[in-house]
Amino acid sequence: MLFNSLHYLIFLPVVVTIFFLIPPGKRWVFLLAASYYFYMCWKVEYIFLILAATLINYFAGLQMGKIPDRAGRRKYLVLSVCASLAILFAFKYFNFFSESVRAVFQHFNIMVDVPFFKVLLPVGISFYTFQCLSYTISVYRGVHPPERHLGIFALYVAFFPQLVAGPIERSSHLLPQFYQTHRFEYDRVTSGIKLIMWGMFKKVVVADRVAIAVSTVYGNPQDFLGIHFIIATWFFAFQVYCDFSGYSDIAIGSARIMGYELMTNFRRPYWARSIGEFWQRWHISLSTWFRDYVYIPLGGNRRGRARFYFNIMVTFLASGLWHGASWNYVLWGGVNGVYVVIEAVFRKPRQAAMKALGLTEDSAIYRFPAIAVTFSLTCLAFVIFCSRNMSDAVYVYQHLHTGVGTFFHSLLTFDTFALKSVLRGMGMSQRDLIIAVLSIAVIEGVHLVQSQGSVNALISRQPVAVRWAAYYLLIAAIVFLGAFNQSQQFIYFQF
Repeated sequence: MLFNSLHYLIFLPVVVTIFFLIPPGKRWVFLLAASYYFYMCWKVEYIFLILAATLINYFAGLQMGKIPDRAGRRKYLVLSVCASLAILFAFKYFNFFSESVRAVFQHFNIMVDVPFFKVLLPVGISFYTFQCLSYTISVYRGVHPPERHLGIFALYVAFFPQLVAGPIERSSHLLPQFYQTHRFEYDRVTSGIKLIMWGMFKKVVVADRVAIAVSTVYGNPQDFLGIHFIIATWFFAFQVYCDFSGYSDIAIGSARIMGYELMTNFRRPYWARSIGEFWQRWHISLSTWFRDYVYIPLGGNRRGRARFYFNIMVTFLASGLWHGASWNYVLWGGVNGVYVVIEAVFRKPRQAAMKALGLTEDSAIYRFPAIAVTFSLTCLAFVIFCSRNMSDAVYVYQHLHTGVGTFFHSLLTFDTFALKSVLRGMGMSQRDLIIAVLSIAVIEGVHLVQSQGSVNALISRQPVAVRWAAYYLLIAAIVFLGAFNQSQQFIYFQF
């Protein structure tokens, strides 16, 4: 069941209505049933995987709660980690591993029959696996006691707003909320609805519209020139952001309507002034997960510079692999790791140079170039992320310069025919381009307001007529400008 579908448009109001009508003590039963139904809408068999993950980690948590010292709890943590990762490996990474082994053997002219399983990747498996691991690691560390209510724990694993693409919640944040009584509150409900509408705007007006150009160019890069790659990569940056942050907004808004608060997953990532800062703003629930459960346990920055750089690289390589069973994603993670290492190496010389020039990181003369450089480096890495394979990525990098001069000359001479030709080849019309650019400008305008304070607070201070005009304008943009004929599932469902 997609968030941007008629099915969900019916499902959510029905769930919310029943949720507030039934007694608070029984709501967890209804929410769990609704969450399982939501998940089984993709494939009924998937439910057995999530049940297995729930029971394994519930049992491990209970057993660890009976043992006072960490040493004694360790075997149950190992059980949880190994079992959870084994399920993830079997369904997401086994074929990738088999293909890699086969390629190595073929390189040495050794013909070996390596097994290959034809299984469909269960949606959300990476997300709920990491959420389960967060719980058992927290119990092992003594952050909180184990959850003894099996139904509540099952709801923590399967809570439908964030089940298939996050945010990856921490048990200490989400579990206590299932014991609270949530009453219907007008301001909270309307806040959730507005966030859902904003997420829908990002998804159907921006992400689904520019997706056609991205898929056209990256689907067959040999047919295109450098200017196509540049435009398509810029579009992909906003496609993946609007697609994923749009999903997160809808998830957070859906939960908020019922009284549950999920963590913020994005915070204006393209306003970052460094790659390190970008990863503090992008997919925050995942980046903090890797920070807390991989980077810090490895030693973080406490064991010397060489180990510090090693820990960064391991963390980013693991993060890349989490995104998908492909060497493209591993390399993409590695490139971002190299970016962060280089930033760390030159941090002190950069700070010394800025001090000598009398600049601070908030100085406009530094801030805007830093944002532009960070965005450009992010886009260069995205070439690997959205290419079908490494051969395509290499081709794109080798041909980034082709046709660029001619295109910009056409712009300077107001040759609209050349612009239309470029867009037509990418599957976009001039109208599509205008809508996409203006919509992206609206999103970045909202980000500018957010950098100064709350958008909700700003809107709430406006007269009623102005507020409702803004709401109707947003709804009209979704209805009349949404690319519903090209609507597709959210990108991060495949992870």
